[in-house]
Amino acid sequence: MVYIALPDNQVRRLSFYLAMEEYVARNVKAADCFFMWQVEPSVIFGRNQLIENEVNLDFCRKHHIQTYRRKSGGGCVYADMNNVMFSYITSEEQVGFTFNRYINMIVLMLQKLGVDASPSGRNDVMIGNRKVSGNAFYKIPGHSIVHGTMLYDTDMLNMAGAITPPDTKLMSKGVKSIHQRVDFLKNHIDLSLPKFKDFVHKQLCEEDYMLSEEDIRQIEKIEQEYLSDEFIYGKNPRYTIIKKRRIEGVGEFEARIEVKNGIIKSVNLMGDYFLIGDLDKGLLDKLKDVPLEARAINHILPDRIDDIIMNLMKVDFVDLLTE
Repeated sequence: MVYIALPDNQVRRLSFYLAMEEYVARNVKAADCFFMWQVEPSVIFGRNQLIENEVNLDFCRKHHIQTYRRKSGGGCVYADMNNVMFSYITSEEQVGFTFNRYINMIVLMLQKLGVDASPSGRNDVMIGNRKVSGNAFYKIPGHSIVHGTMLYDTDMLNMAGAITPPDTKLMSKGVKSIHQRVDFLKNHIDLSLPKFKDFVHKQLCEEDYMLSEEDIRQIEKIEQEYLSDEFIYGKNPRYTIIKKRRIEGVGEFEARIEVKNGIIKSVNLMGDYFLIGDLDKGLLDKLKDVPLEARAINHILPDRIDDIIMNLMKVDFVDLLTE
């Protein structure tokens, strides 16, 4: 695997590193690439999440915490300079296989440090029953991109104040607060954060590729999309009916349904689920002009929708919309 390096140690905005993933996927000729990055206090929420549901915006403004949307699914994450973020870019397009391979790669790397790490649920790496890493993925033509956290340490007051997870998510994990759900890698290894990063670099990568100043300029052009209001807030429309539900093994869902005379006019599906197919053409567009009742929706949808949203069964989706 090739390690993608920057020509300086400048700390950039989180949006830069998201754009860097895309640039590497499209321009670096290697089957597998990896890099690590750190940011000043920031919150990053999933492609299909509603900002007001996931982020305490007043707290973030008061404490100078930046907020960003990413193109992958999954939940909301807080990051600062005390933890490290991983990015993995591969030419393998089977996203399920890629995701599992990446998670297992990270687990094995931690186990080599003597950490009792294990994969859990859809996207977590655990130490015991506490989370030390959360991960997400998305696909572009010819490549899959996986990115995630490695919680070496963090400011727990900022994390707890900036992120507002639904009570149902905490209850599903058997805990009552974020503090009870996460663990710090520093509690399990003797390495400082810089030395841990060196270990990861050497364990996972065989060679380095240094980006040029021109590469950085091109990345900054891509970054502008991530900084636009349309991208950040465009997924926050208002609809007539709101249905919320947590589906175990799939994620949190909030369906906003515009209805006229009992007929669905549009559906916007928010949440921390993982998208692996075409959500609009494969699912939501089919619901337009369909009565908002279980039999009609069940009839119009394909039998399998877990090839669009990971692990989602048709019966659960119909219940979400109609119960």
